[in-house]
Formats: sequence, C-alpha cells, structure tokens
Amino acid sequence: MLPSGAWGKRKPRGRRLGWVRSDAQGTMWVRQEGLCHPHPHTVVRCPSSSSSSVSCSGDSEEEDMGLLEVSVTDIKPPAPELGPMPEGLSPQQVVRRHILGSIVQSEGSYVESLKRVLQDYRNPLMEMEPKVLSARKCQVVFFRVKEILHCHSMFQIALSSRVAEWDSTEKIGDLFVASFSKSMVLDVYSDYVNNFTNAMSIIKKACLTKPAFLEFLKRRQVCSPDRVTLYGLMVKPIQRFPQFILLLQDMLKNTPRGHPDRLSLQLALTELETLAEKLNEQKRLADQVAEIQQLTKSVSDRSSLNKLLTSGQRQLLLCETLTETVYGDRGQLIKSKERRVFLLNDMLVCANINFKPANHRGQLEISSLVPLGPKYVVKWNTALPQVQVVEVGQDGGSYDKDNVLIQHAGAKKASAAGQAQNKVYFGPPRLFQELQDLQKDLAVVEQITFLISTLHGTYQNLNMTVAQDWCLALQRLMRVKEEEIHSANKCRLRLLLPGKPDKSGRPISFMVVFITPNPLSKISWVNRLHLAKIGLREENQPGWLCPDEDRKSRAPFWCPILACCVPAFSSRGLSLQLGALVHSPVSCPLLGFSAVSTSLPQGYLWVGGGQEGAGGQVEIFSLNRPSPRTVKSFPLAAPVLCMEYIPEPEEGESGDESHVAAEPPAAVHPTICLGLQDGSILVYGSVDTGTQCLATCRSPGLQPVLCLRHSPFHLFAGLQDGTVAAYPRTSGGVPWDLESPPVCLTVGPAPVRTLLSLEDAVWASCGPRVTVLDATSLQTQQSFEAHQDEAVSVTHMVKAGSGVWMAFSAGSSIRLFHTETLEHLQEINIATRTTFLLPGQKQLCVTSLMICQGLLWVGTDQGVIVLLPVPRLEGIPKITGKGMVSLNGHCGPVAFLAVATSVLAPDILRSDQEEAEGPCAEEDKPDAQAPEPAPASHVGRELTRKKGILLQYRLRSTAHLPGPLLSVREPAPADGSALEHSEEDGSIYEMADDPDVWVRSRPCARDAHRKEICSVAIISGGRGYRNFGSAPGSGGRPAPCGETDSALLIWQVPLTL
Repeated sequence: MLPSGAWGKRKPRGRRLGWVRSDAQGTMWVRQEGLCHPHPHTVVRCPSSSSSSVSCSGDSEEEDMGLLEVSVTDIKPPAPELGPMPEGLSPQQVVRRHILGSIVQSEGSYVESLKRVLQDYRNPLMEMEPKVLSARKCQVVFFRVKEILHCHSMFQIALSSRVAEWDSTEKIGDLFVASFSKSMVLDVYSDYVNNFTNAMSIIKKACLTKPAFLEFLKRRQVCSPDRVTLYGLMVKPIQRFPQFILLLQDMLKNTPRGHPDRLSLQLALTELETLAEKLNEQKRLADQVAEIQQLTKSVSDRSSLNKLLTSGQRQLLLCETLTETVYGDRGQLIKSKERRVFLLNDMLVCANINFKPANHRGQLEISSLVPLGPKYVVKWNTALPQVQVVEVGQDGGSYDKDNVLIQHAGAKKASAAGQAQNKVYFGPPRLFQELQDLQKDLAVVEQITFLISTLHGTYQNLNMTVAQDWCLALQRLMRVKEEEIHSANKCRLRLLLPGKPDKSGRPISFMVVFITPNPLSKISWVNRLHLAKIGLREENQPGWLCPDEDRKSRAPFWCPILACCVPAFSSRGLSLQLGALVHSPVSCPLLGFSAVSTSLPQGYLWVGGGQEGAGGQVEIFSLNRPSPRTVKSFPLAAPVLCMEYIPEPEEGESGDESHVAAEPPAAVHPTICLGLQDGSILVYGSVDTGTQCLATCRSPGLQPVLCLRHSPFHLFAGLQDGTVAAYPRTSGGVPWDLESPPVCLTVGPAPVRTLLSLEDAVWASCGPRVTVLDATSLQTQQSFEAHQDEAVSVTHMVKAGSGVWMAFSAGSSIRLFHTETLEHLQEINIATRTTFLLPGQKQLCVTSLMICQGLLWVGTDQGVIVLLPVPRLEGIPKITGKGMVSLNGHCGPVAFLAVATSVLAPDILRSDQEEAEGPCAEEDKPDAQAPEPAPASHVGRELTRKKGILLQYRLRSTAHLPGPLLSVREPAPADGSALEHSEEDGSIYEMADDPDVWVRSRPCARDAHRKEICSVAIISGGRGYRNFGSAPGSGGRPAPCGETDSALLIWQVPLTL
C-alpha cells in the first residue's frame, strides 16, 4: 500500500482519462470527460497528452488510507495499439512509429513479467500449506514488486492514450518526464535494488535447505511459456531503465530540430539517465557491502582482520576471481588455483574459493535457478602501501632479488635446487634475459656487417646481402621474444608482498603471480592499485566534502584523486601569471604495460602565461609517467592569453602512414595555436617538443587575442574590440591560412571573452549577449541575452549534451541554456556550496568552467573548486544531484580548468588468438568480423603481429615496418646481375630509432570494434596551493610550492573501462 500523497495532489489539466472495472465482467473501459463508474472505489485517473502529472483519487474515506482497494494485477486495459499507418509520412516519422511500437511492446512484456512474479510465485508461496517459505521471508523476497507494478500499470494506461493520439500529436517525451521524475519512483526502485542481493540470498539458502521450495521453483519454470526462471524475472527491474534509455536515444535521433517532442525527449533522457545513475550507484554500494559481509563471515570473530572489515571504514574498490600460478626453476608451471582477490581502500586480501554443496548435482540444479555465491577462506592480507607491482622485464633495483621467496610448499620443493644457487625463476622473467642476449648478438653481427662493407674483393658467401640476412634473422628472433614477453605481461599480475622476517631479522618478501581473465582486467588491477595508494595520502583523507549531506566526506576512490601539485613555471624568480593550458595527446610506445596503466594521460601539457608589460613564457610538461616533468620552456614577446589544440584532421588519419619515416607526408599534423596580448597568433607543431613555430600572424588592429576556437573549416579568434576573426583552413602543412586577411565579424562593442564551437555553429560572447554564428557561412543566425545586467560579461561557456553552461564576470551563479531553442533552463548558485569553507565570505565569483565524465568543474576566485554532477548523454545537462567541494585548492583565483585525455593503444587488449592469426589474416580479410577475445594461453607460442608493445627497453628492429621479414633481397633482375646492397636497405636502422615510426602506427581494422579505454586527468591552475581542511597556522601539510607562485593541481580518475 503506497502513501496517499505519493502521486501528488495536483489536479490533472485538460481531459481526464478514467479506467473503471465493471461488476459483471471484471473488465475495464475508458471514457473521456464524463466518467461513469459503478464502483466509485475503483477509479484511477491518469494524464492524457496535455497533462504533466498523475493523480489517484476516490470518492470515499478509503482515499485517506492510500491507494484504493483495487488489485493492480486485475487492471487489464486494452493493449495499446497503433492504428494503420497514414499515407505521406516522412522516413523519420515511419521510424518513430516503429520505435513507439517497440516501447509499447517492451513495456507490455515488462508489466507481464512483474505480474508473473506476483501471480506465479509470491501469491502461491503465501497461500501454500505447509509453507515452504515463511510469510516474513516472502515479504523480503518480493519487497516492492507490487509498487513497481503499480507505477508501470499507470504508465501503461497513459501510454495507451498517447498511442491513440500519436498520428495527430507525435509526443511521448513529456509522458516519460511526468511518469519517472517523481521521487516515489526512485524510492520504490531504490528499495528494490538495495534489497535484491538479500532476496537472492534468501532464495539460494531456501533452495539448499528446503527441497520442496526447490521443486516449486523448478515446476514453475517448466510450466512457464518461455522457461524464464524466478531470477530472470526479478532481475528485469534492474535492467528496465537502461532499456528505456536506448529506446529514447533512438527516438531522439529520429526527431528533427524544431519538433514539439524534441525538448521533451531530451528532458526525458536526462530524467531516466539520472534515475539509472542513482540506481547503479546504490546497486554498486549494495553489492560492495554484500561482498565485504561474505568475506567477513570467513574470518574469525577475534581476528584483527575481522575488526578492520567490520569497522565500516572499508570500501571495496575491485573484486575478481584470478588464477594464482606457481612456476618451477625452469619456468615450468607447477600448479594453479583460482583465488578471490579483494582490493579494499587500504588493504589487499586474497581468499580461497570454497564451494561445498550437499551434492554436485544439487549444486548445478540450484545454480540454474538462482546464482550461487561462493564461500571464502582468507589466505593472506596485507596493507596496500606495501604491495608492489613487478612487471616481467622490469629492472630489479627496487627490491633485493635474493630475498624473493615463493610461499607455496609445492613450489619450494620443486625449486630447492634453484634456491641452493640463490636463484628462483618465475618463468617469464628469464625471457627478458634471453632478449638481452639476442640484442648483444645483434650488436656483434652489426659490427661484422660493417667490416664486410669494407672488403674490396667479392666473395660467394661473404657479402652485404648475406650479412643483412643475419641481422634480419636475429631481429625476427628478437621480435618473437618480445611477443612472448608481451604475452606474459598482458594477463600476468605479479605482486611483491611483505613476508615474515627470517631468523636473522632480515626482511623477506614473496612474489605472488596471478593470471587475469583478459588484458583489460590486468590494466584495471594495476591502475586501481596505483590510485588506491595515492588515495591514502594525507591530502586525499578526505579530499572532498558534500555540503548537502551535512558536510559528509566522500571516499577518495569514488571522486577525483589529487595526484600531485607542481610549479607551473620553472623560472621561480619571475612572478608569471597563468594564461592558458592545453593537452597534446601524443602516445609513447616505449612505456611498459603497467606504465600506461599508472601514468597520467600520455602526451604533453603546454602551459602559457606571462607578466603584464613584460614577455610571455610557455612551459611544456611530459605526462608519460605518474608525475609530470618539465621537458622544455621558451620565452615569447608577449603574455599568452589563450591556447587551442587542433587535432589531426580525420582524412589524414585514414591513409597509409607506414612509410612516414622514409618519406614524411604532406599531411597536417596536430598543432597548437597561441593567442598573445600583443595580437600575435602563433602556430606550433605538437607531435614532438621541438617547438617549431610553423606560422605566425597579427590580429586585425593588433588587438589582444582573448580566446581561440577551431571548427572543421575555420580558426576563430575573439579579440579585445568585439571582433571575431575567422581564418580559413588550408590543405598545406600549416592548417590555417594566416597570410591572407581574415574574415572579421563584429559581434558587439565589448571584448569577445569566450568562444564555443558546436557542430554547425559558433557561439561568441560579447558583454551579457551571446551571438550564434553559422560555422560554415559565418553569417549571424541569432543572438540572445544571457544576463540581464549590461555591466556583466559572459566569461565561460561549456557544452554537455544539448545544453551550454555559462559563467559570468560578476556573481556566483552559473546558467544553463538549450543549444537549439536558446531557452534558459536552470540557474545554480555556487556560493551556497562553499559557505562552510569560507565563513564570512559574502561575494564569490566563478572564474573557470569545465565538463568531464559527467562532472561540471567550477573554479572560483577564492581558489575553491566545486564539482556538480551532470548527465552524460544527449539530454539536457541539468544539475540534479548533490555536489562536492574540494578541500584542495589554490590561494588565489582558479585561472583555468583543463582536461587531459588519452586513449590506450588497442593493441594492448588484443588476445593471443587474434595475434596468432597475424598480419596476413588482417590484410587478406580487412572487413572480417573479429573473434571474441580468448583467454591468455601459455607463453612460448611464436606470435606474429604488425605492431609490438615495447617494454622498458629500446628495440632496434624492423619487425614493425612493412616488407619481408627475413631478407632485403628482391627478385633477381632479368640480366642476372648480382644484387648489391643499396643505400635504402641500410636506412632501416635509422628508421627504427625515429620516434615518428613508433608514434604513428597503421590503424588496424580489427581493432575498430573495441571500446576505447580512456586515461583522464584534470588540471587546475592558480596561485599557490591551499588545503581548506587544515586549520590556519597548523602547518600540517607542506605546500609543494609558494603561495605566490603559479601552480598546477592534477587530479586523476580511474581508467574508464
């Protein structure tokens, strides 16, 4: 029974639709306006297309008791059906009708599944004598199913009216908003999701202990038309909203701009995404609690581990079944066993998996009806800071190899001889030694080749062609060895753990080797182990507070983690002001397998700034490691005010670039544009740190360049005098035509403070107004007022979904505008979330904005950074959740917020099966469907692959270059003349050392279907570093840089998998 006010008290507007149950037949029918109802207690009203709320009412005092006494399972409205398709519909209208049909069919199937849960399972179990499941347990198992059914029965009734009116209205978005934006829907589904694990546990236990209950479930499944189990029916509410989202995304794609349903669909998508995100988060927390409880049951009540697990301070970051392996002294596999490994926020726990059913057959029968969770026996646990990931081939300088022992008894017996020689082999590590031997041999053969080239005479088997064959044969062997190391690394997680000291008190460590199910799992473990350690640092304990939840701190791992704070400029003597920052994503293939999992997003950070009245400076940081380092800095004639990273055009990426080292192409490389205070626009190449200035120009009238943005056709510069200068794209080595005079567009008298490039338009701010320009024709489409105060300017604009968030030069509010209708949709006051950090601070101003991964980052003039959740999909990016405030910030205004993103090379995720097929399979069948990833097989198979991953060593090999593997010999000329070693053949050694060969590999058609794995970091720039959680003068946390120096704070988030 739901509370009486659950559906709200608003009266429905417009027409009313009522369903009435007849006494004679027990069926329902509909009438509009005048409703006749023989049973006044069975009236349920719901909205038609013009209504935005749902209301339940009755004509007796039973209304005060909540919903009226109608069994929702008896409500059987006629199934919604679309009428015949009218003639003359556009293709989009036809598709929309089909999608509506899918929504109707999907909802009907879902409601029937909920009814089956109640009619086929709950009701018989409640009425059964003798009871196989107590009434109390039945209530727990089927908790909230009835209420969920009621919500969707009401939605289905309203859906029927929309279907009947579809050809005249074509509106459905507002119905989803009205039906699923209510807090009651979230409450009911939240209760169900939070209870789901508990319900499945009760069913599992009853199956194991009560044969009659197991027989009942089997009988019901056999009798059902589709043979769906009770579990299969009860998991459907958890899957419902993702299904709705996919259907609405399809509907939105086929709804043109200007359609009356478009904004409603975008709002509906936002509501459903927000609802699904909240339910996912609650499901994750519920599963985390259940896993920790299951682990706690396996530990003695008196043990220290039990006290740690039950303290409530532990968060489960990752939990997976891995295969532990033990190797002998010759690298042979001695034994392997599955373990359950738990990564908590401050410790690592390994447990044996213990299945002990009454009989194996019974186990299989039960597992077919409901998932069975294992029982655990804890094997070991260790504090997280003491866990070290050791890669195959990694230099052993960080630990004493003589102290590494294998903990398993079987391994000790098998490797006794190895220990006697003070050596313990772990299988794959010796591959690295073999590779080093091959490298030394290749160096010797290269010297021999050089000596052969100095011979004056001609000898049958002693010439440059034969010598070249020796080199290439060794290089092929090195390639095979490299592949074996890569295969050993990509699914092998080697952890060095602290052990008990020996008799002399010497510290002893031991190695544990796990095989992960796939390369993605390995990357996930290394990345989360690395970030969990950073999360234990003092500045992240806590790092964020939730002002809306009584200033409750957030667990470090579930919000961005402060990785480091670095000075923005190497020249400390100058007081340089920060101007702008961009990330140039250049991948580094010389990074090891784990390095790409722990480093910041690969590439370079370009930081620009300067001093008023003096010159400017650019500092370039390398991010190919856990903490950034300066690789180059250079001065400029004037301070840098803005920067723009321009990626390589897509057309340039599709060509064959494998010969790039031998003959550099004319294609446009990624560039970085700088706008200076003296009106200069500089274009630099970003592939390497050579900082070659490709082009330069001066803005019209030498006006300071305040902002830069690019579109596929133009580079736009916002100038101090209210002009937007548009430079057209060219096809040469420099992407923009900076020599010819630009197209100048006057948007107003005030400075153009910010530009925003959308798909087909560019937004330019001038004072409180925003002008929308056509990105191709450069014509002004329209303009609108973003702020009512003429003295206020729009300073920042960021896009997410179908909305644009704006910040202003005065005031603490940010506003949301629709990208299509330009309608003002929402306003948020940032000051209300920072008052507890800044007591007595009355005025606050937003100085920077940035959106990344569903979070709106807001920087303020007080150095405080606020995070607000926004939807990620195509809907309206309204802020509906509770925000967070960072306890780490700057001593002055947050000058900028920027995101650094890089995509991990897809080769890392390729399975052995795909690699074994080799380049021939890829070249012969470029459009072939890629097979499913196979589990990693044993090391040692000879693999052939087009591009290798280099593991912490330089490999001078031609294996990655096109052409034959073993010989440079070409077919014999017709005249029979002897082949001479040409100069081109000798150049392969220089090519192998050219970084452009490694950076720019040929794209593989097979990898196109894979999801991208993104590494993300967020960078804030401002004056100094400040921790708002420490008391003034406490001197607790040392600042990495002075309060007056410009500093960068870098946050990391877990890899997006």
